[in-house]
Amino acid sequence: MGWKRSGYCAAAALLLAAGGAQAQDLKALPVQSLAATCAACHGTQGRAIEGAAVPGLAGLSAGYLVEQMKAFKSGARQATVMQQIAKGYSDSQIDQMAAFFAAQKR
Repeated sequence: MGWKRSGYCAAAALLLAAGGAQAQDLKALPVQSLAATCAACHGTQGRAIEGAAVPGLAGLSAGYLVEQMKAFKSGARQATVMQQIAKGYSDSQIDQMAAFFAAQKR
């Protein structure tokens, strides 16, 4: 009977671990979705294609990315379309996207 109980405990532990991984994936999904909105211009996961006129975002510091997005949002930094795009994001969303792109490899 002891082996059955330990087998149940092991199975329960695996289910909890899998559930934790799924919960973590679900938390990351909104940030990945936000970052995906940048892909058309800045490349998938912020990796611009070679020779692109628009810079890649992957691997840039989060602080720099936040600073630039807030400058676009306020109009302090001029751009063709980024001023309008930046206005569509909250400061929290900008922080989340900046952290996402900073964590990506170039």
